[in-house]
Amino acid sequence: MRRLLARRMKFHLFGAFFVSIGCAALYKFGVAEPRKRAYAEFYKNYDPMKDFEAMRAAGIFESAPPK
Repeated sequence: MRRLLARRMKFHLFGAFFVSIGCAALYKFGVAEPRKRAYAEFYKNYDPMKDFEAMRAAGIFESAPPK
């Protein structure tokens, strides 16, 4: 029974460290990277003036009335 807490603590610290590294890697490659690629793909062909004209024609802006 001697040093039982120290042995268990060492095991749980290493386990928690590896689980947290695994979760961080899963988030990075499962969420963050696909999100970055989606944003890059969206802005590759994005035309802000075309989008502005569409919103203007819809009457969204008070300061820029529709033509």
